[in-house]
Amino acid sequence: MDRRGFILGSVSGAVAGLSVGGFRALAQEAPKPDAETSKAKAVLKLCSRENIIPGNSLAEKIENMKKFGGVGMEFLHGWDGKIAEIKAALKGTGIGIGALAFGSCPLIDPDKAVRDEGAAKLKEMLSKAGELGGTGVIVIPRAKAKDAQPGWDEGRKILMDVLPAIGEHAVKAGSRIVFEPLNKGETKFLNRVDQAAELCKAVAGPGVCLMGDFFHMAKEGEDDEKSFLAADGYLHNVHLASRGRFLPGQDDLSFVAGFRGLKKIGYQDYCSLECKAAKGTDPMIEIPKSFALLRKQWDEAIV
Repeated sequence: MDRRGFILGSVSGAVAGLSVGGFRALAQEAPKPDAETSKAKAVLKLCSRENIIPGNSLAEKIENMKKFGGVGMEFLHGWDGKIAEIKAALKGTGIGIGALAFGSCPLIDPDKAVRDEGAAKLKEMLSKAGELGGTGVIVIPRAKAKDAQPGWDEGRKILMDVLPAIGEHAVKAGSRIVFEPLNKGETKFLNRVDQAAELCKAVAGPGVCLMGDFFHMAKEGEDDEKSFLAADGYLHNVHLASRGRFLPGQDDLSFVAGFRGLKKIGYQDYCSLECKAAKGTDPMIEIPKSFALLRKQWDEAIV
């Protein structure tokens, strides 16, 4: 199969439910699209960034996560130097590995040398992510803070020069890029879920995917349900946070519409806390309350 055949054949509704462990097999034999294939039933897999869960050690955080009823943990910067430790701590606990942070990567920097350096570093991290596991590496493509950031049209053009090759590397490594749209207060490029879906469709390969963050989506005034429907086939992580970036339930943001969208696309990956407890509140009390609210709103999201 030539490169074009691989890329075109890789776009399938089956991609939405693909586990990281299946990427290498997919690289060898891409499934054929099947419009008649029914969606898998969506699941609510509650997860959290490791820094949000109380505990003096990773083992203690994992124990608390189990008490709270969570099933996954998302890891912050530095995970690439703790691969053996993370694997050992999670073994036999029933807690899986969610997304892995990379953060801002200068893939749309005006300086090609800077872009190339960023792409090389991202490939290195994707290789390490393939060794650890998880749902993918969260990436925010933007220029250095001191440089003027390109807008959507210009940035998209620059990005597409490097993105297909990075996506192919991700597949070979057994991982994926997970683009995170941010609100306009944080970046001029990639502000909405539907924009991230455009990038994924343009590449048309399973190594380039996206996520949604309820906090950023609220800032941008997105219709949560429609945004997740637009991301069908590409959505592999969701961040949970209230309107003020507190724990769900600590202000008035509802997750029902977004959850309805996730159910319609048969979402299978993690929904992860990426927020903080409101000042003066105890995370040991508030996180279980948040998880209970999220389960309630998931049940209310009738399709």
